[in-house]
Amino acid sequence: MLIGIPKEVHDGELRTPIIPATVDRLVKKDILIQIEAGLGKSIGISDMEYNSVGAKIVKRQDILSSSDMVLRLRKPPQEEISQLKQGSIHVSFLDPFNEGALIDEFAKHDVSAISMEMIPRSTFAQKMDALSSQANLAGYVTVIVAAERLNKIFPMMNTPAGTIAPARVFVIGAGVAGLQAIATAKRLGARVEAFDTRPVVEEQVNSLGAKFVKIDLGETGQTKDGYAKALTEEQLQMQRDGMAKVCANSDIVITTAQLFGRKAPVILTKDMVSQMKPGSIIVDMAVETGGNVEGSQLNKEVDVDGVTIIGLGNLPGRVAVHASQMYSSNLFNFVDTFWDKENKSFNLDPEHEIIKGCLITHKGELVNEMIKNFRNKG
Repeated sequence: MLIGIPKEVHDGELRTPIIPATVDRLVKKDILIQIEAGLGKSIGISDMEYNSVGAKIVKRQDILSSSDMVLRLRKPPQEEISQLKQGSIHVSFLDPFNEGALIDEFAKHDVSAISMEMIPRSTFAQKMDALSSQANLAGYVTVIVAAERLNKIFPMMNTPAGTIAPARVFVIGAGVAGLQAIATAKRLGARVEAFDTRPVVEEQVNSLGAKFVKIDLGETGQTKDGYAKALTEEQLQMQRDGMAKVCANSDIVITTAQLFGRKAPVILTKDMVSQMKPGSIIVDMAVETGGNVEGSQLNKEVDVDGVTIIGLGNLPGRVAVHASQMYSSNLFNFVDTFWDKENKSFNLDPEHEIIKGCLITHKGELVNEMIKNFRNKG
């Protein structure tokens, strides 16, 4: 089996999908690996390092046309799909809910498209859950970015000149990214509060040393995959009212609320932002999917009456070395789980629970039930 890895071409992307250590593990399974020259340049890895563990350096066109499986990080340019080998497997983040034309192109050219963000969130699939691994790093980066922008220090300090009170951080959403943000802010010495629509996460928040903010929203909960369910407009307003006072007393507010496959809900309104202290920082982690904060802009910092709203995209890319390492490991675990040792091939079983969840197109058709239902409702 021949696996090919082309360079990422998304503007500003520093991460790479595969590192040499992963190539080495794949080659030891008798898998042939070919990569595009300069694959790891953005994180300081030379072609020689890939070559030394068995990867062959070839032209991008050859990777696309000859590989049985293509591994990427970002979704591919649409014009490249027609260049892929018929019957091949393509693995990357695909944003299948919003990239209908891209998905149709995969089906048209008989390419089995696997979407990494659709890997089911289960204990068995945890080691290949790239969405979680990247969100974990994003939560860390968010706090570091906020700390750098804040005109205060995080920890309490007792000094001869007096006592400095700890910074107050409010994290909205206690999923993977939110929990890492909480943990990082606590390590830096901040006083941390957190809220989530899922009461079940209160114990996790408290275990990290943060205070869980309770707001009665009536019936809420989470999906079978652990994502927060969408709130009604009435519940969203109740949530905003309950959070307004906490936000006003906070030095930093971090919003992490995203809905799988849908636009992010607006959690902080302009009125809520206006009640915050000048010098306060808001980081909108959902800015790439519409934003949780009114006034946030992708890849910009906006000043609203002295409050800075940060809307940076691709937060994991700011720690590209470790983000690449984790994504590379996710890809290896995915390939390894379905590797047929006897036939030395990838066993693409459409009925396997994990494959069924993340396989979008197969044998010239859209096969993913979740995406089918989404299209029918649309």
